[in-house]
Amino acid sequence: MPEPFDRLLSATAALGAPLAIVDEPALWANADDLVRRAGGVPIRVASKSVRVRSIVERTLARDGFSGVMSYSLDESVWLADHGVDDVLLAYPTASASGVRALVADEPRVAAITLMVDSPRSLDLLDHLAGLDHPTIGVCLDVDASLKLGPLHLGVRRSPVHSVDDAARLAQIVVERPGFELRGVMFYDAQIAGMPDSSPAVRLIKRRSAAELLDRRSKVIAAVSEHADLRIVNAGGTGSLEVTGADPVITELTAGSGLFSPGLFDGYDAFESRPSAYFALDVVRKPTDDVATLFSGGYIASGAVQKNRLPKPAWPEGLSLLGTEGAGEVQTPVKGRAARDLRLGDRVLLRHAKAGEMCERFDAVSIVDADGGVETVPTYRGERKNFG
Repeated sequence: MPEPFDRLLSATAALGAPLAIVDEPALWANADDLVRRAGGVPIRVASKSVRVRSIVERTLARDGFSGVMSYSLDESVWLADHGVDDVLLAYPTASASGVRALVADEPRVAAITLMVDSPRSLDLLDHLAGLDHPTIGVCLDVDASLKLGPLHLGVRRSPVHSVDDAARLAQIVVERPGFELRGVMFYDAQIAGMPDSSPAVRLIKRRSAAELLDRRSKVIAAVSEHADLRIVNAGGTGSLEVTGADPVITELTAGSGLFSPGLFDGYDAFESRPSAYFALDVVRKPTDDVATLFSGGYIASGAVQKNRLPKPAWPEGLSLLGTEGAGEVQTPVKGRAARDLRLGDRVLLRHAKAGEMCERFDAVSIVDADGGVETVPTYRGERKNFG
């Protein structure tokens, strides 16, 4: 059995499955590669792509990383209370409990920056916090999608797209009591989140990168007439070297690249080095070339496609059945390698996305280079469910 599979399975053999495993040497090699690709621009850790507080904290302790990009305001408060002093919330919030907790504590207000994309975002925050709330730091979410005529290439996020859109919202923020404009964010999902699967995809990514390079600089110039920006955030695991080359950027964001899940196979800019797996036990042999695993229906979010399914990683040559896929309580796998599997054997699989795997487990077992195991809680294991 080749490295790392022999080390991972041997180290965790006494632990019950289903089991989440992180290969520590691969994890930190990935972190180093992210820093290399960022070219000296600091990387903010995307917590939704990790969801293990100890791994987030250890990543922040490494050179090249600074701050967290969170996905929930309640999560942001929790991280700030555990010592993370720079948290950028990636999405607008409607959490009444989170807003009340934020404004009730001065260190939280200093540490956490909220995302807004319209005056309505400010109205909601005023409603939730009360008009006498302390000054809340906010960041403008600028839509980084590529628009070609009627085509919208990218995710549906902010209504702020043009330079004028951004300038108008910036003026509204700075003129409104109770808010401080701290930054601007651009998330280029159509570049960072798309593997280089065809010449057409590569062409779209190049065209989008060129369009963003021009538009970002104009947006920042316009917004900077209204506020001194401390944050100009952009990019993701799949676009670090492209986005980081833009001189207006002050920081990048990455998280999935630490675990390198299935959706991150097939990029030209970097080689996938998986570090996160889950192990399932073989519990049936319905035929010689089919082995049935207990559990495993860990389907990734997004449009329902085959690429949202987990990928068998070891033994090599296994695949899911097209008629069953990954099941709630059983997952059959087929292939020549299935002939050698026996009841009680373990199969390693990779989740299609990164942090979502950790929502299925209370803990992850981190296996070091010598086969030592450290078990640490996930968010779920710390009794935290942020949606």
